Amino acid sequence: MDKKIITVQNLVKHYGNFEAVKGISFDVYEGEIFGLLGPNGAGKSTTLEIIETLRDKTSGKIMVDGFDLDTQPNEIKKIIGVQLQTSGFYPGLNLLELIDLFSGLYNQKVDPYALLDLVNLRDKAKSKVKQLSGGQKQRFSIATTLINKPRIVFLDEPTTGLDPQARRNLWELVRNIRKQGTTVIITTHYMDEAEYLCDRVAIVDSGRIVAMASPDQLIDELVATGFERPKEMKKANLEDVFIHLTGNTLRETQIPES
Repeated sequence: MDKKIITVQNLVKHYGNFEAVKGISFDVYEGEIFGLLGPNGAGKSTTLEIIETLRDKTSGKIMVDGFDLDTQPNEIKKIIGVQLQTSGFYPGLNLLELIDLFSGLYNQKVDPYALLDLVNLRDKAKSKVKQLSGGQKQRFSIATTLINKPRIVFLDEPTTGLDPQARRNLWELVRNIRKQGTTVIITTHYMDEAEYLCDRVAIVDSGRIVAMASPDQLIDELVATGFERPKEMKKANLEDVFIHLTGNTLRETQIPES
């Protein structure tokens, strides 16, 4: 994990007089899961949208797999996958038809059933997006990011609003994507998610990176300062109890056709 696939140098973004991103610099290495963490308004989503070519930057330099964002944005678009919001899918098409549509747009030959198998949705092939549960919608959204066989996938808070089983199922999906050699950039407000998934994280606050390392290293550094939690941590938490009692198996609501 020593090849840099994304390099961001002194990235700045202004909205009028407001400076949303204040000189951020970081690298992402090929084949890692990299987390961009921060409170709402910290600048992490703006940073991602600039790398994804969706938003203009004010200044700075960005390289993605050897391509310069300033001069080769179309080359960057060919090698990245960006998670779509489910509201962006044509409501009248089923999953197979949507995959066929996106395959045509990307000019890629895709086995739709193999793609649905990857995200555990083969049995929903003839369903429309509105008939899927929240977890199923998120898994299908991630599936669409893989159609163009991207080298880098961007996932923006992919598990927000999901129940514990669906969250953990999606975690394993993200890990499987990485096992295939794809680099994953993820934003999340769930620190347990970042700790479980990410090889490294950058914590952004008020438009600046305030820390960047592996989750374990950041935790060890905090402990070394003498930090202690107010009470002793239990060996399990309520989510562990929930999963233990109800199982890891996904139980997804069957939404009838309207």
